[in-house]
Amino acid sequence: MNVSKFLPAGARFVRARLLVLLILPACAALAQSAPPTVIAHRGASGYVPEHTLEAKAYAHALGADFLEQDLVLTKDDVPVVLHDIHLDTVTDVAQKFPQRKRADGRFYALDFTLAEVKQLKVTERFNAKTGEPVFPKRFPAHRSTFQISTLEEELQLIEGLNRSTGRKVGIYPEIKQPKWHRVQGHDISRVVLPLLHKYGYATKADPCFLQCFELAEVRRLRNELGWRGRLVMLTEAKAVGADGTDYAALSTAAGLRDLATVADGIGPAISRIVTWNAAGQPTFTDLVALAHAEKLVVHPYTIRTDELPKHCPSSDALHSALFKESRIDGVFTDFTDVTLAWLRAAKVR
Repeated sequence: MNVSKFLPAGARFVRARLLVLLILPACAALAQSAPPTVIAHRGASGYVPEHTLEAKAYAHALGADFLEQDLVLTKDDVPVVLHDIHLDTVTDVAQKFPQRKRADGRFYALDFTLAEVKQLKVTERFNAKTGEPVFPKRFPAHRSTFQISTLEEELQLIEGLNRSTGRKVGIYPEIKQPKWHRVQGHDISRVVLPLLHKYGYATKADPCFLQCFELAEVRRLRNELGWRGRLVMLTEAKAVGADGTDYAALSTAAGLRDLATVADGIGPAISRIVTWNAAGQPTFTDLVALAHAEKLVVHPYTIRTDELPKHCPSSDALHSALFKESRIDGVFTDFTDVTLAWLRAAKVR
């Protein structure tokens, strides 16, 4: 029986208000329970040489939500997609331009024009001193033909794939070592932002997260350069970064509260969230809970099935610790398909 019709009008109003107050939090919780975000770390880098257009196309096909772009500048101020400021761990630069190394023996992208960079062959990552592959079971070194791409070339590829497939895969660019670039006389952030705007990445409604390891640059991007899109502060496992950023302080409640005034999320090393002891038992920090309390998304890095964290017993254990126990919002992965398969099996995708 519906007894509400027998209640006085005032009582019915109070009852309705109580129902609204009870329902709204539940609706809010549902709105926040979006599927975890899968970010292709340097593309499908577990299968194809990192940051090549082929790696990005394959990650797109595997179902990634976002594709990552690490960005450095060439001598003529063209942003290229390359994990390091160095060229000698993923290309044949030492053979093509042996006299162009600096005093430290390294070859820097910033010392080469785009035309020169385009002459290089990209290969699977290797140790510059020994020549040995970093990941021996991945794509064979020095096989096939791959190139370094510009940011604009990659944005056009993603734009084209999104159109032809009907998917809406986002981008996740990182400004690499902006302080170092400025010391060398180049302002990488001022070069990158106009390109992002040109291709429709300008606001928080656009499928883009801009990331950086340097706190001063994160603040500069937001406050001085006027970036209005989503912004992520990356944090290393070590306490302090090369530029002086205090990652330990940033990982506290006070640090995250302050960070939330400029950033939308954090990208911590996995070890800042969970570690394993010699018996394979996990120990969790409170970082995710602290970040969520400040409404910051948490996207840790990096899931590698061929290089699990120390003492982590399996890929399943790693995924479970991150998604089930820690409740992260997304993750960087070298193996998009493996992470997606786990999420689907766990019924969270």
